Amino acid sequence: MKKFIISIAFILIGVYVVDRLGGEAMWWVNQHTHDVSGPKIKYLANDVDEDIVMMGTSRCNCHYVPSIISDTLGVSVYNGGIDASDNIYAHYIMLNHIMAHHAPKVICLEVMTSDFVKEKDPFTTVTFFAPYFGRNAQADSVFRLAGSYYQYKVSHLYRYNSKSFSNIAGLLVNRHLGGDHGYIPPTKNPHFPDTLLYRDTPHNVDNLKTEYVQKFVDLCYKNGTKVVFVVSPCYSKIDTDFYDVLKEIARKNNIPFLDYHTPGLYHDHPEYFKDPSHLRADEDARRYSSVFAHDLKQILKQESNMLE
Repeated sequence: MKKFIISIAFILIGVYVVDRLGGEAMWWVNQHTHDVSGPKIKYLANDVDEDIVMMGTSRCNCHYVPSIISDTLGVSVYNGGIDASDNIYAHYIMLNHIMAHHAPKVICLEVMTSDFVKEKDPFTTVTFFAPYFGRNAQADSVFRLAGSYYQYKVSHLYRYNSKSFSNIAGLLVNRHLGGDHGYIPPTKNPHFPDTLLYRDTPHNVDNLKTEYVQKFVDLCYKNGTKVVFVVSPCYSKIDTDFYDVLKEIARKNNIPFLDYHTPGLYHDHPEYFKDPSHLRADEDARRYSSVFAHDLKQILKQESNMLE
């Protein structure tokens, strides 16, 4: 029996050592990888110091050209869009890490229906941020909701479960193409949508998500950061009430809501889109960024200190 207990103890100690050493090794990989999102998350969590930070998922990633926005407004801009980050839970995690070291003058959040509708598993991609577990209590609160908090607390190696292969591959191949302050140009697609589809207004509202949209806004305001909600162009028809849930939050908090979907910007140009949700090429993102930058400048002019 004594030998058995000693054997179990050695196994547990061995597992602990392997987990901690493996965690340290994967942290090094995570901090040196050149995969699609790793370098951007690292920059946002540690070094971002621009005046305006764009946030959101892939639509933000490839729709906003910082150099165009910066030239128009005369301030520094960073595109912090993270591909496949999905919804407000991921954005809230990232915002907490940003605010821990830098309060931008303006946060422009690219919002989508996934920020307020019910989903089968709304926490899938918060695992992208698991390597930064333990650095910010408010960010970690989302992992409690996701049910992975104690797994990450017990196992350091488990934190790298979702992106380990991508991170390691990023040591060998540079897949991070965000040369213009985080902007990653759309991959030009030879095809474009041939039908302008109609999308029903979503009514399956997730109240916990809207609570986190409000928490996102509150954190910005607490740090003196202005918030702007944006919806970039989509190739689909919708009714005017499509974004009412988010527009109501914006109204209550006096947040500008720049909506380029409901009015149907570029609906007469299907060649500008590679699918109903994404612009097709770099020139299309630049065209849109010029429109957005002009409108944002008009908004911020009303609060001149934002551009000083």
